[in-house]
Amino acid sequence: MPHHFPSLWRLDPAVTFLNHGSFGACPAVVLDRQAELRAEMEREPVDFLSTHLPARLNAAREEFAPFLGADPKDLVFVPNATSGVNAVLRSLKFAPGDEILVTTHTYAACRKTVDFIASRTGARAVVATLPFPLASEADIIEPILAKVTPRTCLALLDHVTSPTALVLPVARLVDELRARGVDTLVDGAHAPGMVPLALDSLGAAYYTGNAHKWLCAPKGAAFLHVRRDRQAELHPLTISHGYPAGFRAEFDWTGTSDPTPWLCIPESVRYLGTLLPGGWPEIMATNRTLALSVRALLLERFRMKAPCPESMVGSIASVPLPMPAPGSPAARLDSDALCAWIRERGVRTWTYGHPLPLVRISAQLYNTLDQFRQLANLLEEALRAP
Repeated sequence: MPHHFPSLWRLDPAVTFLNHGSFGACPAVVLDRQAELRAEMEREPVDFLSTHLPARLNAAREEFAPFLGADPKDLVFVPNATSGVNAVLRSLKFAPGDEILVTTHTYAACRKTVDFIASRTGARAVVATLPFPLASEADIIEPILAKVTPRTCLALLDHVTSPTALVLPVARLVDELRARGVDTLVDGAHAPGMVPLALDSLGAAYYTGNAHKWLCAPKGAAFLHVRRDRQAELHPLTISHGYPAGFRAEFDWTGTSDPTPWLCIPESVRYLGTLLPGGWPEIMATNRTLALSVRALLLERFRMKAPCPESMVGSIASVPLPMPAPGSPAARLDSDALCAWIRERGVRTWTYGHPLPLVRISAQLYNTLDQFRQLANLLEEALRAP
């Protein structure tokens, strides 16, 4: 990593920040651009929000779409991927007995949305149990397809799972499910900027992703991509002046809000793309290489086996840890408290489960292997008997 990379972000230099995956972090250059846009908005709010915003949103969409491998006509902005999932689930019409297929790795907030919809409509969630650790992609594909029935009308799949950090074989799953007459809603919260995307060729009915995570845009920047034949039935969570003028018109205006995160997405894509000679392909490869190196370091340190093939790892990786010794910090603290214990020692990380089964690694350009060695030392201390 070039030595100047950490200075490009405004992260607290007193904290070793190893948790980019939770909320992302935005470079100073992009934050400055957002500040300029906000100042412009406050100088003349009517001009900014009424006169110029529609064209600016279209321009941002046109610039961003090629990065996603998408047609801009099929793309709208949303505040976050969870909002995108909600917009889809709350737009579709479900009948009693309809089945919505989810997995044991489905992001918890989105699983709760499915349960909410099911309670309102009489549909039901059908859960495919996915193992972790696992040996191959077949351990993902087979349990999901085995749960498809004639009543399955939608499958909600994470492109990159949150606690377990698996890159799922979504292209294969979308094809297999579509062949069985099942639409797919892909929760791609972590995927943009971590793995290459080609949304048009993927062919999922619905795909939503965050730009504030691995693309490092400001918080509140996300998108929803809807296949052309499914757009007429889709509406934003808030119905406003855009209704019923069509898909993009409805999502582009849902009432007064701060649109600057969306307008900054192209700036973030452009700026980060200049940080390494190979642009975004090199950024993705660099972050993945670091994540794999840290995974190997932790697996060796704690004498654990790899929980999944390297092919299913992106810029984040979850590593199983040994059971903590009785009386150790990891034995007496739940995962949130253990994260706080590690944070008190100057490191921000993310753990899942209790007693501690997993630590999730997040690798971004501002991170180094030495920082993760510091984390390994703290985990060793947390697992040790007093």
